[in-house]
Amino acid sequence: MRCSIESVEQYGVLSPLIARPRPEGGYEIISGHRRQHAAQLAGLDILPVIVRQMDDDAAVLLMVDSNLQRENILPSERAFAYKMKLEALKNQGARSDLTSRQVGEKLWSVSQVSADANESERQVHRFIRLTNLIPELLDMVDEKKIAFNPAVELSYLDESQQPLARGSQPLGMSTGDTAFLRTHKSRAGFGT
Repeated sequence: MRCSIESVEQYGVLSPLIARPRPEGGYEIISGHRRQHAAQLAGLDILPVIVRQMDDDAAVLLMVDSNLQRENILPSERAFAYKMKLEALKNQGARSDLTSRQVGEKLWSVSQVSADANESERQVHRFIRLTNLIPELLDMVDEKKIAFNPAVELSYLDESQQPLARGSQPLGMSTGDTAFLRTHKSRAGFGT
């Protein structure tokens, strides 16, 4: 944040914030929260803002896409961003699957998320699985105390079983070990 404040002090806010009008009056920032905060800390009172009319789903899509463009994004942020985008695309109700087979592939919501993120559909699903982790485990993923693949495997455990696995991962539990636990959780003592 310090770098952002210094940049704003030196150059001002270079990219406008995007906001939408609130029904009760005022505006809601959709994109640019960090720029707004940095400008506030730098003492700026006036910022460039683009105001657009948009529904909730369009606002979520814009917010998620702008956040995914950030250089450093935590695995948990990416996971929730993909999940939010997928839900917003599903809620829009616009059918994107009308293309006939002769003309091109049908485009489903998860395909669109994966194409926009330049990730495979499988990888998008794996990131979304992380949203099933309890907060303590998700924090450990962000802190790189649990690797991505074992974290995805742990996400298949019930929330009541996940705290029991919390201590095992940093001691060297492999992806195979966590997959085995998920498959044989009752025999491994989880959930009993």
